[in-house]
Formats: sequence, structure tokens, C-alpha cells
Amino acid sequence: MLADRIFGWLARGAAILTLLLLFGILASLVAGAWPSISHYGLSFLTRSVWDPVQDEYGGLVMIYGTLATSFIALLIAVPVSFGIALFLTELSPAWLKRPLGTAIELLAAVPSIVYGMWGLMVFGPILARFVQQPLQAMFADIPYLGAFVSGPPVGIGILSAGIILAIMIIPFIASVMRDVFDVTPALLKESAYGLGSTTWEVMWKVVLPYTKTGVLGGIMLGLGRALGETMAVTFVIGNMNQLDSLSMFEAANSITSALANEFAEAGEGLHQASLIYLGLVLFFITFVVLTLSKILLSRLQKNEGART
Repeated sequence: MLADRIFGWLARGAAILTLLLLFGILASLVAGAWPSISHYGLSFLTRSVWDPVQDEYGGLVMIYGTLATSFIALLIAVPVSFGIALFLTELSPAWLKRPLGTAIELLAAVPSIVYGMWGLMVFGPILARFVQQPLQAMFADIPYLGAFVSGPPVGIGILSAGIILAIMIIPFIASVMRDVFDVTPALLKESAYGLGSTTWEVMWKVVLPYTKTGVLGGIMLGLGRALGETMAVTFVIGNMNQLDSLSMFEAANSITSALANEFAEAGEGLHQASLIYLGLVLFFITFVVLTLSKILLSRLQKNEGART
């Protein structure tokens, strides 16, 4: 029928348009960053100098800040989100499920700038007094561990930004986990309970294997939000373009924060091209993360088939 053909053309056109937009964005980033690419090459990724006055640039500090804060955010958000989803699907009383689930989803609607202001003015001082200072007192004299808690405990830096990002991505990951846990057939869970399994065994051996694709998708959604977050990170990361140590308390910078702070004032030339180069690096990081998640899912499916 003609209507079916038109629908097929429109669907195909939408898919092709999406690919063209993707390649267009990539091409524009490469073109804008080309002066910096031709000047620094891949050494841009390992240079820690960022000095607009001397017209010297390197992206190591921003790349490290982006990856470190995102890693801390996932380290906190994934287990917390799993606990929330487990409680809502298996342990929560019926009267509490809907209001609690709605409250968690509402956290995703809070603007990121509000999280940033709250993190700077409220959470930062609390973190400095009750977390950073005790950690320094405990681990300052321990080799290697002391290096991770060195620096002034002022409540801003990589750790603070990572925790704020974790709070921001928990609603996304928890909502996806709850939804995919709910689609697990009740017969599978009831059979496991009937065999004497505990709630944890049912979740670990039945629900998670059945919903691993959706769970990993939710984690990747949260990671994407963490990698691309701008305003909240700008408030609490410190915006320092130096990498004096690997301490979690040190002020640093991220790719998105550097772009937000400097792009409007960057003049044409190497400064602007280096900022666009950072955007290209972030694009590449996101692409690598998505590719690795696809590879991980394919290996999980192959292992399931081998066991079957």
C-alpha cells in the first residue's frame, strides 16, 4: 500500500538524517579543532599545561577531571540505585512504592545549576568538615593512601564533583533498574522463592541475568549524563587547570566546565581550536564508552548461550 511505502520512506529518512547529523557534528568538530590537532597532534592528550596567555594548551587536566568525577559518580550511584530498585520492586510495602518512586524521579527534574549551587554553599562545607578532615586525619601518614586525601579540605574538588554527579544520576539509573526489574516474569521469581532462595539470591541469580541488558543500559545512561554535565560540575570542581597531585580533594577541571568557562571569551586561533579539540575528545570518550558497553553485552549473551 502507498501508506506503508510512505511510512517506510519516512522511517528510513529519519535514520539516514540521524547518521548525517552525527557525521556532520563530527566533521565540524574536526574542522574547528584542526589548528590545534595539526599543532599538537596526540600530545595534546598528555600535556598538562593550559595557559592562554602563553598560548600553550594541553587537555590532560580536563580529561582526567572528567574521567575521575564520572568514575566516582558511578562508584557511588550504581550500588545505591540497585538498592533503591531492589527495595521498590521486592521489599517496599504497596502504599510506599508509588510516592517513593515518584519522589526519586522528581530528583531528575531538578535543574543542574540548583545542584551546583547547593553543592557549593551547603554540601561543600559539610563534606570538608565531616568527610575530608576525618579522612586526612586517618590516612595522611599512610603511604599511597595519603596522596589520595592530600590537599586543602575546602569542600570543592574532584570528590565533591563526583558526589554531586552521583546524586544527579541516581534517579536515572534507579528508574531504569526499577522498570526492568518489574518486567521479570513473576513465575521465575516465585519458582526461585519456592526452592528456598532468599531475596538477594533471587535478585542476583534470577532477576539480574534476565535484565542485564536493561541494567547496563541504565548505567550507560547515567554515565552519559555524568560525562556531559556542565553547570553542577563547574560550581564544585574548582576550575583549576593544574594537576599537582592525584588527590581526590584537589581542585581540577573538566572538559565541559572548561568549555563553559572559556569558550565565550576565547579568541580565534589556537585557544578556540584547543577548546573544540576538547569537545572532540569528549565525543570520542562517549563513543568508546558506548562501544565497550556493546562489546560487553555481546560477550554476556555469548556466555549465556554457551552455558545453555
